[in-house]
Amino acid sequence: MRRKGEASAKKTGLYYETQAAEFLEKRGYEILERNFRCPAGEIDLIAKEGEYLCFIEVKYRSERETGTPEEAVDGKKQKRISRAALYYLMRQKLGDTTPCRFDVVGICPDEIRLIRNAFSFKR
Repeated sequence: MRRKGEASAKKTGLYYETQAAEFLEKRGYEILERNFRCPAGEIDLIAKEGEYLCFIEVKYRSERETGTPEEAVDGKKQKRISRAALYYLMRQKLGDTTPCRFDVVGICPDEIRLIRNAFSFKR
């Protein structure tokens, strides 16, 4: 059973993930997956940029009092994204020589920011 507001939050999240995907495509990224879910976790966007396979977390903040969107991608979140990325690589039969990185797209009402290589793989 869904909690009150969960459907609205999901709809909001999908809206900003779409904004992020369009932003990235304009910068040459090729979006491969949206909302990749697996037993290890979830990745908002998976894309190719040049030779890199990018695992991208999208964060939105309507107000800065709670910090920047990028600050919300803490160590715990990084570990979940890392585990989901590893699962994706294994499922796609991609070897450990595939160049990968973790990017974060931070969205505020007045701007969208991209942080390439925002964090390293976390065990």
